[in-house]
Amino acid sequence: MDNRLKIGLRPRPIIGLVGLAPDTALRPSISPASRPSVMQAPVLVLNATFEPINVTAVRRALVLMLKGVAQAEETNHTEVHSTSKAIRVPSVIRLLTYRHIPQQSRALSRKNILLRDRNTCQFCGAAFPASDLTLDHVVPRSRGGRSSWENLVACCYTCNNRKGDRTPEEAGLKLQRRPRPFTLHTSRQLMRLIGHRDEKWRKYLFY
Repeated sequence: MDNRLKIGLRPRPIIGLVGLAPDTALRPSISPASRPSVMQAPVLVLNATFEPINVTAVRRALVLMLKGVAQAEETNHTEVHSTSKAIRVPSVIRLLTYRHIPQQSRALSRKNILLRDRNTCQFCGAAFPASDLTLDHVVPRSRGGRSSWENLVACCYTCNNRKGDRTPEEAGLKLQRRPRPFTLHTSRQLMRLIGHRDEKWRKYLFY
């Protein structure tokens, strides 16, 4: 299957936050000593009540801080520079005003499916970089399979070629888990997974 699959829905990036539109006018520039990857590192987002509600990227977190929407609760040693100041890179930020987070699924997109499946092929169970994964329709489109949360899974190219235009049963493959929509519950599971690698997150994730 073509790994450039385009799903007929407008994707919502994981770095987005409910009720807060991206502001391209406020993007701090990176100092020469900062790597571009620093700006994409994960940041835990807390509601005003200290409840964890999202994971965003450093770039988006800095925009929220510069707009006065959020403040840093935990920071890293790295600094980035805006036009007028040096700012410590946040690890955890907290919104200054309480936001109601609706119980809804994320937008259907390749990025969110890979995130839901933790960059793991759902047939062989091996983890891969995003560039080495494609999306597979469990029920092939030629059989009426839809582009939906329940029918799309992360798949490595080897398993994708082996499966071809067949069902998993016909190809002798077995799904690691039944695909489900990406819900707020899924988000919180991923927050805890990432929190194992960042000690600053743990006290906010109720270990």
